[in-house]
Amino acid sequence: MHVKKGDKVMVTTGKDKGKQGVILTAMPKKNRVIVEGVNMIKKHSKPSQLNPQGGIVEKEAPIHVSNVMLIDPKTGTPTRVGYSVVDGKKVRIAKKSGEALDK
Repeated sequence: MHVKKGDKVMVTTGKDKGKQGVILTAMPKKNRVIVEGVNMIKKHSKPSQLNPQGGIVEKEAPIHVSNVMLIDPKTGTPTRVGYSVVDGKKVRIAKKSGEALDK
């Protein structure tokens, strides 16, 4: 996947198009990510030991990884991700600015 947990991304398609957020969870086997504040759903929960009140909880649902683009740290705009080898390590680079994304 071209994105990792902790990356700042922008949603490119769907009902939340244009929204930005940080990736909370990456699911590489399912090709999905959970982005903070994006694709919010209402989940009805029964009263339990952990949540004695129960009720409706709003939380983020996963979206497909192809619907997000990484934010370039230099320009602050969405960019594609490239890869290059630096000191024997494969690092991600922003295509727009050429800046390394992995420290």
